[in-house]
Amino acid sequence: MKPIHAPVAPGPLRRFSGLGRFCGLLTLLLASVMLMRPAMADEYGDVLQLYRSARFADALAKADQYLAGKPRDPQMRFLKGVVLSDSGKTDEALTTFVKLTEDFPELPEPYNNMAVIYAAQNQFDKARVALEMAVRTNPGYATAHENLGDVYVRLAGQSYARSQQLDPAARTVPPKLKLVSDLVTLTSKPGAKAGKVGG
Repeated sequence: MKPIHAPVAPGPLRRFSGLGRFCGLLTLLLASVMLMRPAMADEYGDVLQLYRSARFADALAKADQYLAGKPRDPQMRFLKGVVLSDSGKTDEALTTFVKLTEDFPELPEPYNNMAVIYAAQNQFDKARVALEMAVRTNPGYATAHENLGDVYVRLAGQSYARSQQLDPAARTVPPKLKLVSDLVTLTSKPGAKAGKVGG
């Protein structure tokens, strides 16, 4: 990670996606799938298996096939957004998550994943707004709270860096920049709690 002397480069935010541990919405998805009729459970299970095997194109094709018959299904749409995001189709993933928040504003996870994408693009104000919506819809959503804290750190770093540019002689800014830099480094280390969640 670059030192915080210019606008801060994003570190990884936690999100519902990836190939690490499954929790949150995807756990709920798997549990609810088991309660659904077997054919539907197979559809979710097939997409999840393809996704976990990093067969993203196949997972997307299977998700699209399912969504052709049930275009409003929030779980499959969310899963499709996760697959799009992890396969590098960021713009399409963002569109998917935005549409989900429009159709199902009570779901916090799409807001969180939107924020992850915005943060990766250094759009920390948009990430902040999305995460504030996530915690407003679910005040107990720990991942969104942690991500919001990370975004506030990035925004603070940008403000301190700008302050230092405007007044290089200021003595109070460098220690704050160092503190923010240390926080960014800590959250970006491989063993830290930052990273992918839910998959």
